[in-house]
Amino acid sequence: MTAKQYLSQAYRIDQRINSKLEQIVSLRALAAKATSTLSDTLPSGTRNVHSMEDIIAKMVDLENEINADIDTLVDLKREFVFIIKKISNPEYQTLLELRYLCFKTWEQIAVEMGYGLRYIHKLHGKALENCEMNLKEDTKRH
Repeated sequence: MTAKQYLSQAYRIDQRINSKLEQIVSLRALAAKATSTLSDTLPSGTRNVHSMEDIIAKMVDLENEINADIDTLVDLKREFVFIIKKISNPEYQTLLELRYLCFKTWEQIAVEMGYGLRYIHKLHGKALENCEMNLKEDTKRH
């Protein structure tokens, strides 16, 4: 696995967490629709009395998955910090942290660091090379 692939894992996990959070919002909206309404008319005999239970069970399952994904993301970010801190160049560290820990866009990174976009991409390549060396050293030790 390259340094870029390794560092990109966190973004994918973050995307999965956000997707699951959106699913929970959707399930909550569905649960609100499934609640009983007060009326004088008798309910039809075909009503699914378990729909609210099913929705709540799905929400709990999704929340458990989100919590597991968050734990994985926190552990992965902790590893990233350890690898990034091994890089001696503070600009490389900053760039990698902004990109892979804060999930900033290239444009945002360029503005924050005060460089042009082309230079940021060049700097990124050098930072990844340094990161790659640290990953290889770390792999040899384990």
